[in-house]
Amino acid sequence: MKPRHDRPVALITGAGRRVGAVIARTLHAAGYDLALHYRRSADDARTLADELEQRRSGSTLLLQAELADIPVLPALIERLLAHYGRLDALVNNASAFYPTPLGSATPAQWNELFASNAQAPFFLSQAAMPALRESRGGIVNLLDIYAERPLAQHTLYGMAKAAQAAMTRSLALELGPEIRVNGVAPGAVLWPSDGKPYADQQALLARTPLQRAGSPDDVAGAVLWLLRDAPFVTGQIIRVDGGRTLSV
Repeated sequence: MKPRHDRPVALITGAGRRVGAVIARTLHAAGYDLALHYRRSADDARTLADELEQRRSGSTLLLQAELADIPVLPALIERLLAHYGRLDALVNNASAFYPTPLGSATPAQWNELFASNAQAPFFLSQAAMPALRESRGGIVNLLDIYAERPLAQHTLYGMAKAAQAAMTRSLALELGPEIRVNGVAPGAVLWPSDGKPYADQQALLARTPLQRAGSPDDVAGAVLWLLRDAPFVTGQIIRVDGGRTLSV
């Protein structure tokens, strides 16, 4: 392992695009150097790394991995430590999301949704545990309000996110006092890549107390707060949803 790096280091999974990329920019601007994980979004990840390198040279490390492949996860942490010599934050952002209507859901869909939303975050957290204990660092899991309130035709996704929420609280109990573990549960922030009908989006926002969509910056700000500015907060799941879970 290299000598300990001067700046704090964060590993972000699924960092190449969408919310993951915004979290990366936010943490980088706050002084973190980054390990940017991606699976297939190589071009997006390289573009992001180039952008951040222009702002601070030597501040990024690209890590490609299939997180469902459990034996790969310790090696991912080893590569990070060989490069930086430290790890201060793990952001489990990578996630699969798609409908699985009852009657047509398959074991392959079960395995994929649980692998990305529960299995990989758990085993990656376990692999990162020694380094995070040394740095007295933190873990933030990107959850979903659907872990609490079911979304029609997305039973498997909701189950996987509920497992991740339970994991967040349990790890906070087991890893304290050295490591803090929290979650951020967005709602009405960034629509899925395949989109939802515009009328559905407007109806959803009309039932939200703030009556507008949030942004990835809102999510990233909550992640940064939990990692940097909340030293007495652990085991909590912060809803970044404009109050949406308050409505019926």
